[in-house]
Amino acid sequence: MRALVQRSLKSSVSIKTDGEYKLKESIEKGFVVLLGVCDTDTDDDLNKLVDKISKLRVFEDENGKMNLSIADYNGEILLISQFTLYANCKHGNRPSFIEAGKPEYANEMYEKFASKLKENGIVVKTGIFGADMLVNIENHGPVTIMLDSDELLKK
Repeated sequence: MRALVQRSLKSSVSIKTDGEYKLKESIEKGFVVLLGVCDTDTDDDLNKLVDKISKLRVFEDENGKMNLSIADYNGEILLISQFTLYANCKHGNRPSFIEAGKPEYANEMYEKFASKLKENGIVVKTGIFGADMLVNIENHGPVTIMLDSDELLKK
């Protein structure tokens, strides 16, 4: 499981409906998390990433140090499904996405991921799995961190 975490001051997601993008959700401050799932991901992968994101201290304290978690900062998370995090560009110029999870399983894990973050007391807003989305991200810092459960769990 892969999560691209971006610190944000303001972000939103719009969903394409009848040829137009319509606003679905927005956050003022917090994280935008782009989440990719593969078929070998388990609850251990999910729990490790949820725990890491919930405790990640990248928000500035009163001294300007990155020392606060999303909960300490009273931030929100905009969670977006992102199968392209599993793009393989080793051969040719067109990415292959065969390493990405099958849609039914990936959606199940995406929904479970959102629920687990909420269980940690974090306000979570989501896009729609598999939809054509327009994601606006005002990346603060910029701070962008790639998390991979395989690396965190040393698989």
